[in-house]
Amino acid sequence: MEERVADVTKPEVAEVVVVEGWRDKAAVDRAVKADVVVTGGMAVSRELIGFLRKVVAERGVIILTDPDAMGERIRKRIADRVPGCKHAFIPPEEATDGSDIGIEHASPSAIDRALARVRTEVPAKAWRITWSDMMEAGLVGAPGASVRRAKVARDLGVGYGNAKSFWKRLNVLGVDPEEFRAAVRSAGGVRSHD
Repeated sequence: MEERVADVTKPEVAEVVVVEGWRDKAAVDRAVKADVVVTGGMAVSRELIGFLRKVVAERGVIILTDPDAMGERIRKRIADRVPGCKHAFIPPEEATDGSDIGIEHASPSAIDRALARVRTEVPAKAWRITWSDMMEAGLVGAPGASVRRAKVARDLGVGYGNAKSFWKRLNVLGVDPEEFRAAVRSAGGVRSHD
């Protein structure tokens, strides 16, 4: 059964939201009041990049791509070319119809939650979570590490990745070390000290 949100109760999003396809746009339109731009897949045009570069300074841009490998490549392609974008993530289990994964399958409430928890990239010199932190937390090279990473990713709203990409994502998106430790504790991670 499809969840519907009445127009009067839809949250408004000031930034322009970038999605992959037209069905993704329709799903976002059901969830929030926002201007939504469609990439049309991996072939992100120069015109779209130029438009987003203007918009990011004026209103902001939120990238909301599918929680799959293609979505991550599109997210990276845009973020590399349009500095200052914000990122929203929907966990894979909330964006599937059983056989296909994509924003188009997410409920309005899942989309609203993701857009309410956006993260902005920070410069590499500002990274505050170390590789040692990841190891101490049991998120690298330990039994159940991938399961714990998935739980931490869900708690933080940053999207899942292998150990190295997850560590980079935590830092690029400016996750605070205290927030990281709390999510690790919640996920049953090894680290219990502060």
